[in-house]
Amino acid sequence: MRREKSPWYSEGVPFSCVPDCGKCCDQPGGVVFLARHDAEKIAAHKGMDVQSWLDLDCRRSADGRWVIQSNPHDGSCIYLEDDKSCSIYEVKPDQCSAFPWWNENMRSSREWRKTVQLCPGLRQSDADIISLPVIQSHLKADAVAEKGFRVWNRDV
Repeated sequence: MRREKSPWYSEGVPFSCVPDCGKCCDQPGGVVFLARHDAEKIAAHKGMDVQSWLDLDCRRSADGRWVIQSNPHDGSCIYLEDDKSCSIYEVKPDQCSAFPWWNENMRSSREWRKTVQLCPGLRQSDADIISLPVIQSHLKADAVAEKGFRVWNRDV
C-alpha cells in the first residue's frame, strides 16, 4: 500500500494579516471570482437584488464567469478604500478570505515564493501558525469561487 505524501504545508504556515497593507487587493489585473453565495451576500449587503448588483459592480471574465470590477484608473479592487481597508469586509468574497491560501499559490514552491514576496503577512516574525485544516478549508473555498458562475438564477 502506497502512502500519500503530506503537502509541504502540513505542519502549518506562519501568517498574520498586516493592517493597512492591501497588497492582496491592489494588484493591477487581479481577478476576484465569485461563488453564487458571494453574489447573494454582497448584493444583500448593498440592498440590491443580485442581478442588479452584478450589472453594477461586476463584469464577465474571458470565459464568462462573473468577477468583481476593477478600478479603471489603477486596476485595484473597486472595494479597496484609500486607507487600504475593504468597504465590504463583513461580506467579502470567499476568494478574498482565502488569500494567500489560493490553489494557484500553493501548487508549487515557485508560486509560493512569489506569494511570499507579495504578501508581507507571510514574512512576519511573530505571525500566527495557520494549521493544515484551516489552510485546506481556504483551498476548498477558493476552488468553489474559482469555478464561479456564468448565469444568475436563484434556482441553480
